[in-house]
Amino acid sequence: MSSHEHNHGHHHHHHHNDFHDYNEAIKEYKKTFPSKEDVLEHTPDPAVKELIHNMEKVGLETVFDRFDAQKPHCTFGMAGICCKNCNIGPCRITKKSPRGVCGADADLIVSRNLLRWVASGVAGHGYRGRESMLALKWVGEGKLNLPILGPEKLKKSATTLGIDIEGKSIKELAVLVADILLEDLSRTVPDKHKTMHAFATPERVKVWKELDILPISAYHEITDALHRTTTGTDSDWKNIMQQLSRCGLAFSWSSVLASSIAIDSLFGLPVRSTVKCNVGALKEGYVNIALHGHSPLLVSEIVRLGKTEEFDALAKKHGAKGIQFYGICCSGLSSMYRYGGVIPLSNAIGAELIVGTGALDLWVADVQDVFPAIMEVANCFKTVVVTTSDSARLPGAEHYAYDHEHSNIAQTENLAKKILTRGIVSFANRRDIPVTIPQYEVNAEVGFSLENIIKQFGSIEPIAQALKTGKIKGIINLVGCNNPRVLYEKAITDITSKLIKENILVLTNGCASFPLLKLGYCNKSALEHTGSQLKEFLGSDLPPVWHMGECLDNARASALFRALADACGKDLKDMPFAFASPEWSNEKGVAAALSFRLLGINSYHCVESPVQGSPNVMKYIYEDTKETIGAVMVVDVNPDSLGNKIIEDIEAKREALSWS
Repeated sequence: MSSHEHNHGHHHHHHHNDFHDYNEAIKEYKKTFPSKEDVLEHTPDPAVKELIHNMEKVGLETVFDRFDAQKPHCTFGMAGICCKNCNIGPCRITKKSPRGVCGADADLIVSRNLLRWVASGVAGHGYRGRESMLALKWVGEGKLNLPILGPEKLKKSATTLGIDIEGKSIKELAVLVADILLEDLSRTVPDKHKTMHAFATPERVKVWKELDILPISAYHEITDALHRTTTGTDSDWKNIMQQLSRCGLAFSWSSVLASSIAIDSLFGLPVRSTVKCNVGALKEGYVNIALHGHSPLLVSEIVRLGKTEEFDALAKKHGAKGIQFYGICCSGLSSMYRYGGVIPLSNAIGAELIVGTGALDLWVADVQDVFPAIMEVANCFKTVVVTTSDSARLPGAEHYAYDHEHSNIAQTENLAKKILTRGIVSFANRRDIPVTIPQYEVNAEVGFSLENIIKQFGSIEPIAQALKTGKIKGIINLVGCNNPRVLYEKAITDITSKLIKENILVLTNGCASFPLLKLGYCNKSALEHTGSQLKEFLGSDLPPVWHMGECLDNARASALFRALADACGKDLKDMPFAFASPEWSNEKGVAAALSFRLLGINSYHCVESPVQGSPNVMKYIYEDTKETIGAVMVVDVNPDSLGNKIIEDIEAKREALSWS
């Protein structure tokens, strides 16, 4: 800052030299981006390498080709200092122009962009959660004919939410619980967020109240976020970060936990089982159906009906040996742990490689992380793609879906029947399509939840005791997406290898869990590479990585964290816990990491956030929130040193607790 005399006779302070030069940092960061050649050389799953070569042979591009084609990436976008919120610009912050046309500086632009991302994350999980909350309500009211498969979860949630369950039927409870969850999602008149107050620890609620970040509802906080970042509204980056925290809490307690309560109540809790995974488990001769996306309502009905004699007979009549389901991304993972026989194949980034095997007759795409690129590959292999949501269409796909008002919700069974029949017809039409299946498959233990972990150990006590004595040094929830900015799937496996060796128990879900499933980390054979203390605790029965499901199942990890903190008589923020999404890539990913930090648990990443243009926002998320919420974001693009940092931080927490 400088001050000088003006010719109109008075003295001013001017900001002339406060430009923060992000160019060097971004230049160095870009140098770490791998190329497709690097992926082919170093990605840990040999099946992925073969699948990429396979795509090359048929002349199809992949996400890795397109990532290379985008190089050099936009420095302004990467530093977070490009503003497109109005049509005066777009403006970007440079040494020559340290303010946007409206006067916004780097701090304001970076914080506004970040807030809009988190608001989108709240909308993402919230939207699909809403479908299950509505379904729970409509099942209770008799509008939708589905069984309630998680009555115990429903009763327990109702009790926690303060509902008197005495004398009420399961259907009555379904309506009462769904009404509270929907109200918390969409409340406009300010009132208590009931789910948050019922499920969060009093210590956390006190912290959030003092910071004035208690959310009104998910919808309200999204609207507020979009409003305050609109032209000429909130110009104080610190105030914008406060709204970021409100959105983070709306994400935790409405978009994630409330959605998870509705889904578990309706479709039941995970079942512990052993599944086959990776592409070698693809079965030729079957009607092969992939389930891709995030909304379990129609998917559950498709899988249920696909296992009936009626559809088995129809498939056989068309020359197939039967119907087989496969899991892509989160719809795949949640059906995997609820219904036996669903084979997990790939996360969202690898989806097109799976279509490229030519082995899939039908691809059911609901919402989120379904990249448009799958259509070109599907057309090439005559795989029929079906979209099932009014808000997620793919040009060229067939559409069998709920309408915008869900007015055809009662047609769920008919929609599922149409989709299954379409898959069987597609099988019959695709008999001449060449199929290339790399032969890699492995067994994985799946379906971990707080409920069945307690059942396994008799109570939470043995795990709490193992944490205190150091048999379990710490617990990490290692989750998130994939991102071609880091070597595909490698940061996840490198960090996991390091942590289990150091006696740190790993929980996983979502896209990040696929390499851990495919490469044997969720198999008991991984005990060979596990530290002796953790290995002794796990016995011969349990793998060192506990698979908890899809990305909403962060709620299962936080429930386990809460139960252990309570059993140890400690606050969450003091426990040797960590959250990592080494390869995160989307808006839900930023929100998920934020939601764990709001619990007082550090988040660790190998991908930079778009904040490098603002030293103030960087300092806020990397340092300052330690004081306020008890946790910070830690970024290191090197998985090895990030792993070391996680271990050091967990050891420091143990030392502060005087746990050996």
